[in-house]
Amino acid sequence: MQIQNLQNSLKVPFALEAHILHSEKPIELVHLLLKPGDTLGYHKNPFDVVFFVIEGSGLLSVDGKKQQLHINDTLKVRREMMRGWENNTQSNLCLLVIKLI
Repeated sequence: MQIQNLQNSLKVPFALEAHILHSEKPIELVHLLLKPGDTLGYHKNPFDVVFFVIEGSGLLSVDGKKQQLHINDTLKVRREMMRGWENNTQSNLCLLVIKLI
């Protein structure tokens, strides 16, 4: 048994401040940090994703519709839907990304 945290987990293979906290089908947990002004470009995935806002708030765009999510908000985005994040605040945005693979 091993406790996973940001210091001992794998960094995602992209130019993001994100770490894989757990990966075991059918679920992967990723901690994602977006600093003020940071964005996660518009993209889609072949799996469903649940976003949980751990800290801060940010703008999530899903298929052209924009939603401001705040601390403790959760939103599920279905596979193949276009999505992207923008930290449009002056504080860090921390997300738990739950991939349903």
